[in-house]
Amino acid sequence: MEDGVYNTINMHSIKIGNKFIGKNNPVFIIAEAGVNHNGRLDLALKLINAAKKAGADAIKFQTFKAEDVVTTQGEMTEYQKKNIGKSESQLEMIKKFELRRGWSKIAKYCKKKNIMFLSTPHGGFNSIDLLESLSVPAFKFGSGDLTSLPLLEYAARLNKPIILGTGMATLAEVKKSIQCIKKTGNKKIIALHCTTNYPCQLNEVNLKATQTMMKKLGVLIGYSDHTLGTQVPIMAATMNACIIEKHFTLSKKMSGPDHKASLEPKELKQMVDEIRNVEIILGKDIKRPVKNELKYIPLVRRSLVALKDIKKEEVLSKDNIGIKRPGTGIKPKNYFNILGKRAKKNIKADKLIKKNDYL
Repeated sequence: MEDGVYNTINMHSIKIGNKFIGKNNPVFIIAEAGVNHNGRLDLALKLINAAKKAGADAIKFQTFKAEDVVTTQGEMTEYQKKNIGKSESQLEMIKKFELRRGWSKIAKYCKKKNIMFLSTPHGGFNSIDLLESLSVPAFKFGSGDLTSLPLLEYAARLNKPIILGTGMATLAEVKKSIQCIKKTGNKKIIALHCTTNYPCQLNEVNLKATQTMMKKLGVLIGYSDHTLGTQVPIMAATMNACIIEKHFTLSKKMSGPDHKASLEPKELKQMVDEIRNVEIILGKDIKRPVKNELKYIPLVRRSLVALKDIKKEEVLSKDNIGIKRPGTGIKPKNYFNILGKRAKKNIKADKLIKKNDYL
């Protein structure tokens, strides 16, 4: 039997740590710290505090050594050049944002603060091994590793849930990665729709793709957001995304590639609060009156009523029988059934018709 902590409870939900994710469960909100600690352990701990205060379920970092990520020939992306304000090799840039030490302290601090610790194994096999040694409850792979099938397979064999970013990908590429993971016997997969651009423009979001992914991929679907503000992740929550991942920072004014496209702590809390309101508003997929509606039923529904004085033996017809409030008498559905019947007694105008009023 699989470890209960990571067991897929059914086709609609997965358990990560102590959280159930999927149908009929709250949206799982990941505060994506990424490299917004700027390589400083003290800032990483402050980010944990901010994520917890905002109400996020988990905080996620990126675990790597720069040399394991990119060669000396790798160039910075356009958004990295723009957000940092200068151009250098990608290796030089990434080196400034790596945390070579302190991962054990970060994991323990998250446990102390009662917020789930997650981190992307951005540095390949070595990072996967490090995070496994820290008992990370799931592996989140960024979009850049969607096609790194050996890494996905390596992590999948550890039999923990796999959260998979799908930016820059076609549906066929996503399917191939999911098949790679499933071949290991690991079916605990959550694919996140996203657009790899920081910030992502509204015309690049394409949220309807989440609905296609839900129909075509056979796994749980979430959304990783790189837009400015909170509108898009809130919309994703209304479209049944089971996970919302959003970059956040202590300050957008800090130097780094992701700060400008991130939420500050107050904005993160606003997003979390609004998503929780979305869950309340969406409710459950059952159509039935809520408790506070029940008292209005007899007041606003209708009954069969005499439109005018009806004499004994008079035939009940559309001229003397109508439908009015309140709804405490014979229900309107019986209207056609009593037409043509005769009154057993005199019935005064505007009185509710009773069953013993007619033959």
